[in-house]
Amino acid sequence: MGIFEPFRALGYITAGVPFSVQRRGTETFVTVSVGKAWQIYDCAKLTLVLVGPQLPKKIRALASCGDYTFAAVGSDISVCRRAHQVATWSSHKEKINLLFSFGDHILSVDVKGNLFIWAFKELEQNLHPIGHILLEEQFSPTCVMHPDTYLNKVIIGSQQGSFQLWNISTQKKLYEFKGWNASIHCCVPSPALDVVAFGCSDGKIHVHNVRYDEEIVSFSQSTRGAVTALSFRTDGEPLLASGGSSGVVSIWNLEKKRLHSVIREAHDGSIISLHFFTNEPVLMSSADDNSIKMWIFDSSDGEARLLRFRSGHSAPPLCIRFYGNGTRILSAGQDRAFRLFSVIQDQQSRELSQHHISKRAKKLRVKEEEIKLKPVIAFDFAEIRERDWCNVVTCHMDTSRAYVWRLQSFVLGEHILTPSTDNQTPVKACAISACGNFAFIGTQGGWIERFNLQSGISRGSYVDTSEAGCCAHGGEVIGIACDATNSKMISAGYHGDIKVWNFKGRELTSRLDIGHSILKFVYHRTNGLLATAGIDMVLRLFDVVALRMVRKFEGHKDRITDLCFSEDGKWLLSSSMDGSLRVWDVILGRQIDAINVAISITALSLSPSMDVLVTSHVDQNGVYLWVNQALFSGSSNIHSYSSEKEVMMLKIPSVSSRNPSGDDETDYLKGNVPMPGGTDFSMFNVQIPNLVTLSLLPRSQWQSLTKLDIIKARNKPIEPPKKPEKAPFFLPSTPSLSGDIIFKAHSSAVDEEKEAKVDAPVQTKRNVYLSSRFLELLQSCAERGNYTAFTDYIKGLSPSTLDLELHMLQIIDDEEMQRPEERPELHAMALLLDYFIHEISCKNNFEFIQAVIRLFLKIHGETVRRQPTLQHKAKKLLELQSSIWQRVDTLFQSTRCLVTFLSNSQF
Repeated sequence: MGIFEPFRALGYITAGVPFSVQRRGTETFVTVSVGKAWQIYDCAKLTLVLVGPQLPKKIRALASCGDYTFAAVGSDISVCRRAHQVATWSSHKEKINLLFSFGDHILSVDVKGNLFIWAFKELEQNLHPIGHILLEEQFSPTCVMHPDTYLNKVIIGSQQGSFQLWNISTQKKLYEFKGWNASIHCCVPSPALDVVAFGCSDGKIHVHNVRYDEEIVSFSQSTRGAVTALSFRTDGEPLLASGGSSGVVSIWNLEKKRLHSVIREAHDGSIISLHFFTNEPVLMSSADDNSIKMWIFDSSDGEARLLRFRSGHSAPPLCIRFYGNGTRILSAGQDRAFRLFSVIQDQQSRELSQHHISKRAKKLRVKEEEIKLKPVIAFDFAEIRERDWCNVVTCHMDTSRAYVWRLQSFVLGEHILTPSTDNQTPVKACAISACGNFAFIGTQGGWIERFNLQSGISRGSYVDTSEAGCCAHGGEVIGIACDATNSKMISAGYHGDIKVWNFKGRELTSRLDIGHSILKFVYHRTNGLLATAGIDMVLRLFDVVALRMVRKFEGHKDRITDLCFSEDGKWLLSSSMDGSLRVWDVILGRQIDAINVAISITALSLSPSMDVLVTSHVDQNGVYLWVNQALFSGSSNIHSYSSEKEVMMLKIPSVSSRNPSGDDETDYLKGNVPMPGGTDFSMFNVQIPNLVTLSLLPRSQWQSLTKLDIIKARNKPIEPPKKPEKAPFFLPSTPSLSGDIIFKAHSSAVDEEKEAKVDAPVQTKRNVYLSSRFLELLQSCAERGNYTAFTDYIKGLSPSTLDLELHMLQIIDDEEMQRPEERPELHAMALLLDYFIHEISCKNNFEFIQAVIRLFLKIHGETVRRQPTLQHKAKKLLELQSSIWQRVDTLFQSTRCLVTFLSNSQF
């Protein structure tokens, strides 16, 4: 078992597969593909509502109907009901390109022209197709569509330019249309009967009447490339939307037969799907740039504006870091976007604004990409000043200035940090002080300068007089760091020189040359350790105070891409282009774990709580989360992880954490399957010596046991109960506590006589309580010596119910006090005291058992004092309770002293 196990991927919105839209009642949902899984969004706010299981291969086509989602995976069709895969259809021998939902049937078409018809209403009996059509060899299908009012008929477009009309019920071809000698990429029906629009590879759109085989109108896109998506508006306006490979959406007026408007740069990639919502002026589009957008036509000139959208990185991220308490991730990608991902709620993920890019691009008549800032190559932040001023600083590729961001408003800041040197070179490194007031930037020419973040004014530069160019380093500045007390500033140059500067005076205090070029640099403020990755693929750790090397780690076989310290400073994580992720123990000075992934890691970051690791990979647009199994397994033995020579091979996390067979979490809770990596839930029940285990119940449940008198007094009714209305004399009734009329069930006189005889003896009345579930479980558990079932039962009772059960043991009369062995109440009290002694000795459910003991003594304390047998058990419980509390108090005092010492030692 390794330390880190795959969890899930973030940042994937849609892939290059057309989406499937269905309306259910008043709501509309869209199903999109994200590689090997699919997701469903609610179109009202584009919120994620469902994630499908992880499939064995990438999805090639999607279809949805009701609760069912159909995904073409290679030559198979995965049938999922909600989020669970329920069947697999495997009649195709070739890869499937098309899926089409047609009433109660699904049509699937593969690359060789095989069309299968599937029924999914009675899924268990219909695992095989109910029909098969083999298309001609010179007819390569590209799209399928059903014309309205054409019963059991579909139109199939081809790569050769022709299209055919087929009857699915009889499995016969009715008519073949010649087409336009250009490959058909898409076809959609119009609101007018018999009219269908076709998009071709030559950029032309043909609106055709299939009833008379006549062309009504044709349009030609101004941009190069094929027409990849079409959609008709259905709210009365005669408009047709078309999308192409250039990312432009064109709107055509069918009455005037001309171009109506153009949505320029709607997407950064080829348009995959377009869909006008039924009877709404809203158009939804998706593209291979990992985004879904909704456009609304509500302006006076008929132009469309962006209504809402969901997007992720359209190019791989370059650098990532956890922000704050570990629930958010800052990510910068090659797509020139700076994004914030939420680990908890996907709706909170967003891109940081760069000041009205769309409006400025439209005004200047240039592309948005030309106005956006260049890709971020390094950034730093200080959470302490988030509410005051800009608290993030970024360095950009081939840019001689650094930019600041106001993360509270998710916008680009008002200041630009420009070095005051005459030799303007690109900024390569940046850092923010621990107080959040100052930002440091280092350039490719070796210049380091400090700026005030609030005002953006320069506060001086750091110059080494021994350097030729009167700068900080003779070469590129690789990294900058500042200690926790603003007394030192540390910088590293490409040529292997590490320098320590006086923070305020900006004088050079010490210098160290390691003899190798430095590629990566990371500093841990708490322990003062500096880690560097050299060009020789060796990790070196330096003590900044003593300025000497304290650790040296070797093992990577290729260039090291990123470094990261754990929050406590005990672990150092490193990634390399050889595909490995290695975990080094700083204290022991050796590797404690190593994993290998098929796709090399480019950046990594460990959350402050050390529970989640986030990584980015080569040519992958998402960010990937890994769970720290060592934090949850309860095992502190590091020898159980991989050795220095052994490297585990793992797959990168997927979008869905569920496997195709079902819900993993349900199986884990039922105990049917172990957790990933061989970890079982039984490992979490290990009792640590000298420590107590809490019940994990809601605080109100066990605290209410000690305050039931106050709660009853507060809830006491202010008015007496009203007298119930009399029922008719011929309907016998029984009295009830609620005041409602309860009619007595019909019973014979013989039954009533039997009930009277049963209720007559007084001795039986005393023994009624012995039939309660409470005492039965207590007796059986005491005989077995295992009180787990009894503990689970009383933990499930409400405070008032548990109070009633304890009151049922109360002795009301003193008739037989001279013979206590004949009183079953005293026997039950003795069993309860034995139970308390057992649970206190095991130190389980500590806070809950303390509350129950207090309630028990409050009710039966006087009885315990008067009975010698109960007194003996009570003394034993008191001695055990005192010893346990003394251990807990001693451990608490030691922990508090240790925390105080560590907090004082940091300053």
